[in-house]
Amino acid sequence: MFLEAIYHRPRKNWSYAYNGTTIHLRIRTKKDDLTEVYALAGDKYLWDQTMEYIPMTKLSSDEMFDYWECEATPPYRRLKYGFLLQQGDEKRWMTEYDFLTEPPANPDRLFEYPFINPDDVFHPPAWVKDAIFYQIFPERFANGDTSNDPDGTLPWGSAEPTPKNFFGGDLQGVIDHLDHLSELGVNAIYFTPLFTATTNHKYDTEDYMEIDPQFGDKDTLKKLVDLCHARGIRVLLDAVFNHSGRTFAPFVDVQKNGMNSKYKDWFYVRSLPLEVVDGIPTYDTFAFEPLMPKLNTENPEVRAYLLKAAEYWIKETGIDGWRLDVANEVGHSFWREFRQVVKKANPDAYILGEVWHESSIWLEGDQFDAVMNYPFTNAVLDFFINRTADAEKFSFMLGKQLAGYPRQASEVMFNLLDSHDTARLLTQANGDKRLMKLAAMFQFTYFGTPCIYYGDEIGMDGGHDPGCRKCMEWDESKHDKDLFHFYQTLIQLRKEHSALRTGTFKFLKAEKNGGKIAYLREDDNETILIAVNNDKAGNTITVPVQDQQWTNLWNGEGLSAKQGQLTVKLPAYGFAILKAGQ
Repeated sequence: MFLEAIYHRPRKNWSYAYNGTTIHLRIRTKKDDLTEVYALAGDKYLWDQTMEYIPMTKLSSDEMFDYWECEATPPYRRLKYGFLLQQGDEKRWMTEYDFLTEPPANPDRLFEYPFINPDDVFHPPAWVKDAIFYQIFPERFANGDTSNDPDGTLPWGSAEPTPKNFFGGDLQGVIDHLDHLSELGVNAIYFTPLFTATTNHKYDTEDYMEIDPQFGDKDTLKKLVDLCHARGIRVLLDAVFNHSGRTFAPFVDVQKNGMNSKYKDWFYVRSLPLEVVDGIPTYDTFAFEPLMPKLNTENPEVRAYLLKAAEYWIKETGIDGWRLDVANEVGHSFWREFRQVVKKANPDAYILGEVWHESSIWLEGDQFDAVMNYPFTNAVLDFFINRTADAEKFSFMLGKQLAGYPRQASEVMFNLLDSHDTARLLTQANGDKRLMKLAAMFQFTYFGTPCIYYGDEIGMDGGHDPGCRKCMEWDESKHDKDLFHFYQTLIQLRKEHSALRTGTFKFLKAEKNGGKIAYLREDDNETILIAVNNDKAGNTITVPVQDQQWTNLWNGEGLSAKQGQLTVKLPAYGFAILKAGQ
């Protein structure tokens, strides 16, 4: 038994309240080292009467470790606990202090979850588990009002996108095409920034309290939000609180008045005058972009201004939450206060941070509800698109992440495969729609909320920025109708089957040096098995199952298991979504 590989801490993803009555416990052990693991748990004040051994199951695995999980429902919301580790006949009891060869005599030195305080329970908005997001880059979605076009606006789709050209996309254009979104089946929109700025992408905010005139105004946004809500569509806006734009009035004042500016402490100024020396601005910025000076969110005036904006747009227009740009470069204390302000304005608001890496420090219930799940993106692209990871490696990449976050965070994670910051999915797949479909199918049958980047559903392509920011194609003769129907079907299946949205996730097969995977989504209502053949040749996949009869939800075909084994025949780059029962 490799004791040095065993890890647990009584916090974060290892010991947390899943709801007001249930605590999830996890422990890490060396891969394939232990045969059984139990949590030894009870109430510290009634130990003898409440102590029990709770079996733990493997939540997931990676190259080096197994991650075990169980749930405890302490009758008085307090929990003392340790672990019983077994390798065949060998047993060890793990306490907070030591590994023992005999059961601990009393609970004093066990781990402790002191009390499930309601205020400490992490409650992301429940609606997000049922959401299917659609990302819109407003300048490129549709031009519905030519009267607000900026100078030099080009005819729609008449040129390749560049960092500086404009095509006149606006909020009225979105209103005009809501039928497209309803027909597709999405029920949430994420907009990149709408506030006044000089660029086509609007990540250089000039005024956080005004909608950019080229998009419309506050009344246009409110009308759009109301129309979306009437269709059951939520609306998420993008907030850029890490940095402003160069034309932001306080920064203009610092440029003009230098040390005499009352706003000089709104930014991180290293030296004056404000200038760029050898490509490096004399003030902190996003990356080294002079157009985007970094805001000092520790400054009380800056904090008050930004928090006012966050509250204002929720109250004034009824938006359903915020996506937060460059969220990992802003101080945690600001985000904690931000959460309090936003949740007070709308307790059901979704707070989504842009963090491209491991994000557990933001997902403890005091800052974000979720992050943009780029580790998921990377895993899916490596396996389905880039072909740089085999099925086993793919399962390890996802297994490590599943174990790293509380389940309620995983359930609302923002799962994207492309965006305004990446090449489009079809382009990354070198135009192979079979690979694109496999990746999207996995996205829609995995933990978390999926997001479609505008135009993917009709076959739009495009390389990295600015190529991924093409004008939406509204000529239906140029739409890939088969691909649109494919996305429609995925969305409908996800909506119809709760296990695909909130059920547990478990890999049943992940082939080493191959492309076959099978995984189970299961809740109290149904069991769904998904089999995938990510290979250029047809294959069969055989997995152990408990149910005998299965129905393919994609085509209605029935399958039968034999002696506890279900065999599924799949074509090249094929899949099956199978529900247990007749």
